[in-house]
This record gives sequence, structure tokens and C-alpha cells, in this order.
Amino acid sequence: MKLLFSESKADYSHYIFPYAIWAFLEPGESPSDCFEHGFLPSSYNLDRFYLCRQIRIRLASFAPSSENRRIMRKCDGIQADLIPRSEFEFTSEKRAAFKHYADIKFGKDVMTTEKLDLLFNSALASHMLVFTDSADGREVGTVVIYLEPNRTAFYYYAFYDLTYYERNLGIYMMTTAIAHLKESGIGHLYLGTCYTRNALYKAQFAGAQFFNGFEWSTNLKELKYLVHRDQRATDHHLLESADYRGKFKSRPLQEFAAESPFATVGISELKIPEPASKAPRKSSRPCGNL
Repeated sequence: MKLLFSESKADYSHYIFPYAIWAFLEPGESPSDCFEHGFLPSSYNLDRFYLCRQIRIRLASFAPSSENRRIMRKCDGIQADLIPRSEFEFTSEKRAAFKHYADIKFGKDVMTTEKLDLLFNSALASHMLVFTDSADGREVGTVVIYLEPNRTAFYYYAFYDLTYYERNLGIYMMTTAIAHLKESGIGHLYLGTCYTRNALYKAQFAGAQFFNGFEWSTNLKELKYLVHRDQRATDHHLLESADYRGKFKSRPLQEFAAESPFATVGISELKIPEPASKAPRKSSRPCGNL
């Protein structure tokens, strides 16, 4: 993959110069390669990815906890079917229901009908996990999933009937997706970013890992530390924090660098493009002496 670094606001007084890191696939690569290196899609067309703190489940390590089983019991009678997007009928009624859900959960018109149409007709929406209440045959939930067989799945958007909120339908859908995809031979299910306390629920499953910028970590105490740190003002990079290093990363930084999945070519081979040359500007000043 190729990387681009997009500048963010600098804190010159503390020598903090942030960049958003974008990845672009090269021939022979697939989106799974970006997911495995800590990137998530930043477009519905899977043509750009961004590096972030995200959570995934190593599905071979997943086994339902007592809490997972309790949630499953609360939604007894709701079944799930994973279907290709081509078999999913995106009706006007479903569009309206998804829009209603998004307005309540995300904010009015954060997800517009135009964005919904783009989402459900995009490369990212390769499959749908559809939930049906067997009591009356109604579809009560839909998860948009990107899936590469035998490698990767990405749990993207979930929409559900909010009258099922007290039955914890939302977390049931995620739990069911994990259990279902484990049986299908997928290696990892990616659940999105985790920067707030409200997102920590994604890490409740056995096999949870998060990307910390240079490795996939299974230390959930570290994740909670980072989420708590995000709520406070900071004046240094994470790896410059003696507190963080002392608690979680006591090895020399050179060892982490040696294990990093990111590397450039040899410095002598590294080519930074030169600015495009410009033709000399012609003067409008008349010739001769002034």
C-alpha cells in the first residue's frame, strides 16, 4: 500500500505536529491488507483508508461469556441471515426506517437519504446480516457488512427497530455477527473505532484486540487508559509519556520500531517528489533603460 500524510493542527509550543495517515491499495492488494495494518475505510468505494485506534475480534478466540449468553436469551426467537447485497431488497420502506433510526441515534440528517443510497449501493456493503423476529416474520434489524471470505469482515452500520431497545437488540446483533462469522471461517471481525467510553462495549468480547498505532494489543487496561487520556489535555505524544510507558510499554522504543509493520525503502531509495517545474514568468516590463 501507499501512504499519504495529511497535516492536522500543530501544537508548536510542545513540538506536536500531527498527521492523518491515509492508505491506498496497490495492485495485488485487497482491503483486508489495510484492515490488518490498522486502517479503516474512509470512503464507501474502498479507495482510501485511515489509520486509527480500532477494535477487532480474533474470531478463533471468541467464546460467549455469561453476559453474552444473557443477551442472546433476551432476544430468543430473533434469527439472523447473512446474504449478499445483490439478494437484499432495499425498499423505500426500509430506507425510511433506516433514516428514522439514524436521525434518532446519530442526529437529524447526519445520515441523509442520499448517503443511505450511496451506502447500500457501495463496494463496502458487500453483505447484509438481516434479523427477523420469528414471532411475526418482521425484519427488525440490518447490519451492513464488508466481507472477504476466509479473511476479514467489517461490521459497519447497524440499523434496528428501536422498540426492541429494552431487549438489547443492538448488542445482540453484534454478538450474533461475531458468533456467526466465527463459524464461517473468517479470521477477524472489525468493529470500528474506540475513542470514548461509550465505544468500550465493543471490547467486551473474548478475542478483542485494539490497534494502538504500532501493534494489535489485547490489554484492555491499556485501552481504557487511552480512552481516559483522550478526555484530558495533553502536551506530549503518547510514546513520550513516562506514565504510559511505565505501565504498558517498558521495552526500548527501538524494539517496537524493529517489530513495526510499517517500513520505508532504504533511505537512499526514498524519493520525495519535486514540485512541478514552472516556465520562467515573462516580464511585462518594456525593454530598454529606465
